[in-house]
This record gives sequence, structure tokens and C-alpha cells, in this order.
Amino acid sequence: MNPPKRLRTTGNEAETPLSGQEEERSAVDVSIVMPMYNASCWLDECLQAVLHQDFTGTMELSVFDDASTDDSRKVVEGWRERLEARGLSLVIAGHNSAQPRGVGYAKNKAISQSCGQYLCFQDADDVMLPERVRLQYEASLLHPNSLIGCKVQRLPEGSTERYTRWINTITQDQLITQLYTSHGPTVIMPTWFCSRSWCLKVGAFDEGGKGVPEDLLFFYQSIRQGGGVARVDQCLLVYRYHEKATTHSVTEETIWKLRVDFLQERVLSQWDSFTIWNAGKQGRKLYRCLSSTNQKKVKAFCDVDENKIQKGFYTYEESKQRPKPKIPVVHYKVASAPFIICVKLDMTGGVLEENLNSLQLKEGIDYYHFN
Repeated sequence: MNPPKRLRTTGNEAETPLSGQEEERSAVDVSIVMPMYNASCWLDECLQAVLHQDFTGTMELSVFDDASTDDSRKVVEGWRERLEARGLSLVIAGHNSAQPRGVGYAKNKAISQSCGQYLCFQDADDVMLPERVRLQYEASLLHPNSLIGCKVQRLPEGSTERYTRWINTITQDQLITQLYTSHGPTVIMPTWFCSRSWCLKVGAFDEGGKGVPEDLLFFYQSIRQGGGVARVDQCLLVYRYHEKATTHSVTEETIWKLRVDFLQERVLSQWDSFTIWNAGKQGRKLYRCLSSTNQKKVKAFCDVDENKIQKGFYTYEESKQRPKPKIPVVHYKVASAPFIICVKLDMTGGVLEENLNSLQLKEGIDYYHFN
């Protein structure tokens, strides 16, 4: 596999140009897209795994350094000879501003300087298994206009246990029906693989920087554009958990508002009425955050807690309506579909799942999980 030629760009004052030859590059099959910020301690393991991919097509590694203050750039450059000996071209640029501009910005730059027909997103602190590019490339050929994910191994083991179990066990159908849960994208960003043409159709990642969930925004936009979601049902990535991960900068309230808006746009706008499953804190919070149009569609809360049911109603005290809205609270067995489920999955010892199954409901038609 011959390395493709690389293009040197001039960049702006804050950016350093691409490394490589001053000739236009020809397209490759897959660009591994890697934003980078202060990742030097992870890079050797990450790049060793890139080197060991068993994909036989043409590849490049496109790295954009978002103002790292460690020796990340130097570490990556130290791998150039080994990568190119493998036939894998290295394209690297970055900027040296006082502050990083954020993951969305770095991803956009890494994409724009790359030339692959397909894009394999890789976080600098994660490790891909040898068959990752090959299997996701094959899946992308079968699922055009889709974001392709995979199963993961979480490190350290046992961290984010429920989240990791959800990533690896939801079904292919639930990749679409569970878009609205608090877990975020049903295929997680560090595992994304898609065609360049689809990525460009969806548009750029949000460049708002720290505190902006650019992955979730891109994922929602992909769904709006009619994009699919698929997963290679094999572990292809070691997904590292640590306190410096950028995901920790996004607040729960930011995510909550985006989820509520997307639920209203995609689901509630299609329903004439519905029941909120959970008369407790989370169910009431969802109700309060709905538009007035969708609040009027809530015919009841349902629950299993007899204390809540015996009260008979939930009164929306903050409402400016007079009289204040009073929404019935009923037992789930006498409630009517469709439902928005505001009970956390995998937290009731299987009771929630058994109750849903007893009603013989179909996920994605009769109910959607929100929590």
C-alpha cells in the first residue's frame, strides 16, 4: 500500500501547516480522524493500534492538535516513519493559541485536511482493535448514509458500568428507539465510522467549545437528515474513562434541554396525547419542560407507587393558567399508551422491564425511553 501524497497548506497565523510533501494528495479509502489535546501519555498505545490494523485498503491518519501544551505533536511525529513504512500516510496540523478551541473545532479541521472516502473517528486516549477499520468499512458499504458504531471495552474495568452495558447490549432496533435517553448517542462518538459524503451532508461539528455537546448535536442532525444508525456487534475499541475527558465539561442541564427539544420534535409532535410513566421527580420535570402544546397532550402520569397514585393528581403549581392544570396519576395497569418512560433503565431489578412486557407494548410505537 503506497502512502498517498500530502498537501502542505499555509494555514492562518495561529495554525501550523500540514506536514508532508507539497503535492496534491489522491483520495484514500479511509481517513482515521483524530483531534488531539494534551494526549501524550496515551499516544504510543493509540498509534501502535493504528499501525496494527488489518484493513488492506489505503489509509491515512489525520491529526489536528488543539493547542496542546505537552509534547503530543512530537510524539505523533515520532511515529511518522513507522506509519509510512506500513503505507499509512500521516497528515498533522494544529494551532498554538493560548487556549484550545474545542473538540468540535479540532474534528472539523482534522476532517477538512483529510482525503479519505470514509472517516474513522478516533480519540487520542482510546485504542482500536486490529479489525476495527476493516469491519466498520465493510459495515459502511452495507449501511450507506449511516453512523456505524461498535461494542467497546471500558477501562478501567467497572467504570460507568451501566452505561457500558447499555452501549454493548441494546439491540439494532433500539439504536433508533433509544435516541432520547440520557446516555446520549446510541452509538458513541469514539466508535463512529461513516462516509465522507454523509459527514459533509450532515454538516460541521459545533465549534462552541467547552460545555457544548458537539457529538450529540451532530448525531441529532444526522437523524434529522434521514441518516441511519448501525453497530458492528463486536468489541472493536478500548474506551478509556478518566477525569480529564472533555465530556465532563458538559452539564446535565444542557443535555436535558437538547433531549427534551429533540423528543418534542421527533415524537411528541406526532402524538395527539400520551402518558408520562413516572409521577415522581423526573416525570414531573419532563412535564414542566414541555411546550404548553405538549403539556396539554399529557393525559396522565402513571406509576407503581401507591402513595403517588392515592393523591390522584399532580398540580402544576408554576403554571400561569387558571385554574392550574391538574394531571391524573394512575396505576400503570390502567394507563393508556403511548408512554414516555421516565424511569431509569436497569435500575429496578428488572421490574420496569417486566411491567412493560406485561402490557405487550412495542418500543418505538407504544413507548419511548427518555431516562
